[in-house]
Amino acid sequence: MDDRIKRLQLDFPRGAPIGSAFLRRSGFSNDLSAQYVRSGWIERLGRGVFIHAGDQLQLDPTLVFLESKIPELHVAAKSALARHGYRQNLSASESVVLWGDPKARLPDWFLDRFSGRYNRTQLFSSPLSAGLFRLPESPNGPLVSEPELALLEMLSEVGLSQELSEARAIMESMRHIRVKRLLQWLQCCKRVKAVRLCAYWSRELELPWAEQVIAGIPEAMLRHRWTGSLGNGDTLNLPAMHHYQYKEE
Repeated sequence: MDDRIKRLQLDFPRGAPIGSAFLRRSGFSNDLSAQYVRSGWIERLGRGVFIHAGDQLQLDPTLVFLESKIPELHVAAKSALARHGYRQNLSASESVVLWGDPKARLPDWFLDRFSGRYNRTQLFSSPLSAGLFRLPESPNGPLVSEPELALLEMLSEVGLSQELSEARAIMESMRHIRVKRLLQWLQCCKRVKAVRLCAYWSRELELPWAEQVIAGIPEAMLRHRWTGSLGNGDTLNLPAMHHYQYKEE
């Protein structure tokens, strides 16, 4: 084994894809990388993407790698809420919900190895970057939506890729949130369904923050019945709502 192969084995991460640009910066030319593929030291996942021979990709380092390829890629909606502790009894085979740039798509090599779903919806009129961060317990992990952002992502998917009763049950567990942060996202949310569901379910579920949040939503947006079609052909009907007088304690 020559020194370059030893360095390849020691210096390049296990469980994560290796990009050709990263290899070149480390002194491995495209020809040399192709030679190592033929020799069985590395395997080609896709165009310009490799892995150590015999290695298995791990989800989180793979997502971190994809962040450099897909703008604003992040763990989103119910998957983000699960990472914040709002869901229990998760299946190991459950699809990870990812959101990102509307022009992008997950590569085939990723979908061949992981169960994942990608949403291209531009849900907000403000940049998402302010609501994405790496969890303190996983500082080298992927970007994750903060809870208030993830809640609206999940509600926007209701009736499409998100089952209604599951979303309601998850929201019921969200007894404590940052009200000002949720209002900031509500005010720039472009999906009326998400805003109305947030208001209606928070009151119906008697969440302690419900009236404070509802008071921050323009009453003109709430005073009429809202009706929308769901992906399965059903219709979602949300009744008109009105502000109650809210006094901050």
